Amino acid sequence: LFRSFHGEMSELEISSQAYLKMYLHAARYPHGAVNGVLLALQPRGGRAECLCVTDCIPLFHNHLSLSLGLEVALNQIDLWSLKQDLLLVGYYQANASLDDKNASNVALRIAGRLSEYFDDTILITMDNRSLSPDPMLPPVIILQHKDKRWSPKDKNLIMWQNWEQTRRIGKALLESKAYRRLIDFDAHLDDIRNDWTNKQINTEIMKLASVANGSA
Repeated sequence: LFRSFHGEMSELEISSQAYLKMYLHAARYPHGAVNGVLLALQPRGGRAECLCVTDCIPLFHNHLSLSLGLEVALNQIDLWSLKQDLLLVGYYQANASLDDKNASNVALRIAGRLSEYFDDTILITMDNRSLSPDPMLPPVIILQHKDKRWSPKDKNLIMWQNWEQTRRIGKALLESKAYRRLIDFDAHLDDIRNDWTNKQINTEIMKLASVANGSA
């Protein structure tokens, strides 16, 4: 049972950390499909004009629709995010095929479930062909749940937190093979010592951002 939030938000902001972890998840398993969920700051006073996605939790790389594993993962993530003052607000997926950037039935089903608890749920599919080490534009397609259907989010309402810096950090993480250190829930189920919150990756991103800002 997840916490519900019902309200309308027009703008969407995606943090460097959220994007880069999606990017690393896809890079770690380039020949398979991967998925995960998106977390955002809990709106203050029950209302906010902007949905600020601050983090993502990588879920699976083997069987994306595994019902039991999905239930376990979503419940654990919801309990953890409550302590962090975060909400489950979206879903991302990179498909196995290089040219497949459509929202699959699995993606629509899981994102649809999330939309029962959060009105403005977003669904992100990765554009695998554009997933280069240094993409000029974010290689994603963003759909928003509105009026009980999925439709493309207005690009004028999407903000990427310091995209140029994020691109440089992504390139550095790729060069250092940081994707090998990314833990998804699949890996956690194999060995519960594996940290699906990816504190190590979060710290690496923070350090690279500090260097880029001249504060390290």
